[in-house]
Amino acid sequence: MIPARFRAILQNYYSEKLYIANALFDKCLLLYPIEQWQRFAEKVKSLPQTKKSVRLLKRRVIASAQECELDRQGRLLIPSALRADADINGELVVVGQIEKMEIWNRKEWDAAVDISSIDRDAYEEELAELGL
Repeated sequence: MIPARFRAILQNYYSEKLYIANALFDKCLLLYPIEQWQRFAEKVKSLPQTKKSVRLLKRRVIASAQECELDRQGRLLIPSALRADADINGELVVVGQIEKMEIWNRKEWDAAVDISSIDRDAYEEELAELGL
């Protein structure tokens, strides 16, 4: 089920149609309002199609994308192939990511946000270089 705060944003700012797709590297699913998906797809379309990274992006993310809608209770039917690929079962986490949402298996999410093994100084430096 999509949390009420995200459903409210979808209802107030976007149409009812959504796109769900595999993430490129993370073991999660991406959920885009159709308007944001169209922007993303146009951006991908404008990239050099001869680049291997672009072809991988198209094969992994674009090719897996399926249109979907929330039901009246805010539930989303996730296609079985996408569910299997992202190990979507048991407890799930839905995370807002500005222009999209991510749907994670709780264990995968916990591992993805675990910062205990990173070099914090290097991480802070990298973010500072990006202006954050």
